[in-house]
Amino acid sequence: MNDLDSTVCPASSRLVGRDSDLAFIHFFFDSNSEVHGAALLLSGEAGVGKTAVLDAVAAGAIRNGVRVLRAAGVQFEADISYAGLNQLLVPLFDDFEILDTVHRDALRVAVGIGGGPAPDRLLTSTAVLLLLRLISVRTPLLLVVDDLPWLDRATNSVLGFVARRLVGSRIGFLAASREGSDSFFESSGLTEYRLQPLDDASSAELLTLTHPDVSPAVRRRIATEARGNPLALVELPTALSAEQRATLAAVPGVLPLSGRLQALFASRVAGLPDRSRELLLIAALDGTGDLASIEAAAAGRAAVDDLAPAERNRLVTVSADNRRLSFRHPLIGSAVVELVTASERRRAHQALADVLSDHPERRAWHLGEAAVGPDEEVAALLEEAAHRRLRRGDALGAVTALTRAAGLSPAVADASRRLAEAAYVGVDSGGELEGASRLLAGARLISPTGQESLHAAAASAFLLINRDGDIDTAYRLLVGAIEAGGHGYDASDGALVEALHLLVLLCWYGGDPKLWEPLRDFVDRLTPRPPELLWVVTQTFADPARTGPPALPRLAELIATVGDDPTRVVRVGTASVYPDRLGDFRWASRRLVEQGRAGTAPVRRHLGALMHLGLDYYHVGQWDDAAQSAAEGLALCEEHDYRFFAWYFQYVQAVVAAARGDVTTSAALTEEIVRWATPRGAHGARFFACHARTLAALGSGDFETAYQHACALSPPGTVAPYVPIAMWGTMDLVEAALRTGRDKEAAAHAAAMRASAMAELSPRLELLVLAGEALTTPGEGAVALFERALSVPGQERWPFDAARVRLFHGERLRRLRATTEAREQLTLALEVFQRLGAGPWVTRAAAELRASGQSAPTAARPGPVALTAQEVQIATLAATGLTNKQIAERLFLSHRTIGTHLYQIYPKLGITSRAALRDALSNLDISQDG
Repeated sequence: MNDLDSTVCPASSRLVGRDSDLAFIHFFFDSNSEVHGAALLLSGEAGVGKTAVLDAVAAGAIRNGVRVLRAAGVQFEADISYAGLNQLLVPLFDDFEILDTVHRDALRVAVGIGGGPAPDRLLTSTAVLLLLRLISVRTPLLLVVDDLPWLDRATNSVLGFVARRLVGSRIGFLAASREGSDSFFESSGLTEYRLQPLDDASSAELLTLTHPDVSPAVRRRIATEARGNPLALVELPTALSAEQRATLAAVPGVLPLSGRLQALFASRVAGLPDRSRELLLIAALDGTGDLASIEAAAAGRAAVDDLAPAERNRLVTVSADNRRLSFRHPLIGSAVVELVTASERRRAHQALADVLSDHPERRAWHLGEAAVGPDEEVAALLEEAAHRRLRRGDALGAVTALTRAAGLSPAVADASRRLAEAAYVGVDSGGELEGASRLLAGARLISPTGQESLHAAAASAFLLINRDGDIDTAYRLLVGAIEAGGHGYDASDGALVEALHLLVLLCWYGGDPKLWEPLRDFVDRLTPRPPELLWVVTQTFADPARTGPPALPRLAELIATVGDDPTRVVRVGTASVYPDRLGDFRWASRRLVEQGRAGTAPVRRHLGALMHLGLDYYHVGQWDDAAQSAAEGLALCEEHDYRFFAWYFQYVQAVVAAARGDVTTSAALTEEIVRWATPRGAHGARFFACHARTLAALGSGDFETAYQHACALSPPGTVAPYVPIAMWGTMDLVEAALRTGRDKEAAAHAAAMRASAMAELSPRLELLVLAGEALTTPGEGAVALFERALSVPGQERWPFDAARVRLFHGERLRRLRATTEAREQLTLALEVFQRLGAGPWVTRAAAELRASGQSAPTAARPGPVALTAQEVQIATLAATGLTNKQIAERLFLSHRTIGTHLYQIYPKLGITSRAALRDALSNLDISQDG
């Protein structure tokens, strides 16, 4: 058995990512209790898991009553004739007596348990075949041979003979060999099956199961390097330190190898000529495969022709078409680096830097790796390279570059500042909060008495709100740092601009108009003028009902030029939320989500895009998509410990549940938001809960409760300043006031809506303003206003809001005895509500239609909660107290998949956490289809 080729997996009966491979093998051997005569040769790269597959097949065969005989090639026995046959037949030594004397004696001599002259090869082969056939009459047999190339020549000859003569027998032959290896086994005419590396999903699952303590970002880096090789996936993390396992910035550019991986890969490199290894070292450190750069860096020491030995040994491929070099496996490059000294590595890095003058980012990195002591020039180049990486969306790459720049900074203040910026990028974008905390602590340790930088203050504020701190403390910390900074309110100061963007969010989270006063002052003092995006955000996100319209042309320009910088995409989205412009660049948010799923976009930006998509999908009536975005966002929050942002996604789930009439679920979610937000002073989150509660109460016909919640969002007679979501609840307040006999308050609020700038912000908000006016206008005067509302260009983009206005219009027309016109509006509204699944509004519209004398379909009553079989299984396990990781191990899924499922299950059961699962499941009548 080749230990190096086995895969360490959690104790289970299933191999990660090998279901289809095992299914093929079982099918090949007919997958019954008896094996029908057949031979299959398994091949694959080193470490791909061939031994693990053989083990799994053997175990399955034993469970099915098949007798398994095993042998494995061993290098030091390769010259001993029939050593492999001895391994294979040891369990059958006592059965030799069933053979005739000639064959029995020949076989006993061949395997070393008898004396006499060496038997003829054909005689020995025939004896083995006869023995196996005779025994298989009683019990089916499966011969499993690992590392076939390392078996001795004689055994290979016998097994080749046997493998071709199994048809019609109850014997199966399964052998494995390393891809590209030479062997004495004659395989022609036999079926071969190549075991492929694991796919991305299986690689992630295996890493999560075997190394749950490794941070997600580091796991992604390891998965990239391992390229689906199970042994590498399992072994690479063991060569990392505790800090490296937790923080991607601490992981070296070339991953170190464990002892097992060194034995597997380094041995193939060690025997190459020095000039070949020189080229491979430069190629490994370069990482791009650009042969021109590699050749230039090695000038005078090696040439491209020196790669020939590495090509012959199948270590690299060289493409003449595009002049690129690629390692057959990334870990070959790691093995090359492992075999050289630190000084040799630095020399190679310097050589690369010398020839990369046209590639400043790559040059800076190599200079940093070549440096042996503090060097401000190199540190500055690395800092500049970090900012380039950040603009491309490579937040973790930026953290790594800034961390290295700090290490090369001669001045303590510069080192502290760069570490602080790395910490800020880590918390704001990268998704590595633990690593950011360490970097921030390092910045303070370097300069414990110095003035804390704006990046340090911003990182501290972010970490504070994400843990158990409150908004007010984080707000005061950041405002104080801005006021004390030496930036001179220079609009080109990147740290200042970043701090102001964070301050926008803190003000919004706080939900208090007074919080915005310092921010307005800071922005006004920026010279020569505020950055365009920052200015637009302050106009359309803070108090858009008063300041939003003048910024719309500039917002349109930002949307048109949004580009692919993840930070810019999310911030333009932030500016677009209340003017209802999220749909104008939905494609950019979707692209960012896809990049986040692939691990190529910062986690925080992935979350931001999911937030915006959730809101957008809700407003445009794609409620299933909204719920899916929310579930994905909650799972991400849990995986990366972004606890603060969970309420966004709970709001989306709550408002969708409210619109569908699931009052219990909506109430549970909003209660969770309020319970979390209140002690932290996150009043902005409470306002969102009020909005969802208002809608749920309206749908259930509890108009008094709806009125109270609507007033908590915004007092009647005013669109609450600096509470932009108050605009979304304006029509709700008017309706609730009218239905509870508060006509005066309703009219006052409709007047406030008209006096605000709402109608200028978006067609949807103009629809709400006109509807508010129509609702509070008596008699036939309302009809023209409803018609104006429903004629607003583009209002059909927001089907739920438009259908609600049609319902109001139809109700008014029916009361004015305009029956035909009423039926038209009510029918249109009913169709939309049915399509959306807005249960309470379906019921109301149907009732109005019947009251108009037209039959209407009976409003469908909500059916029993429908959980899929997998959801039931996951919920049941979670209810017993198992963690996501433990559930994942039992069900052979990733813990992230379990998290996503749970966050979809909770709303279905009307709960918000796993603590309530047991009771919810006990009350759930789950139908069985048999």
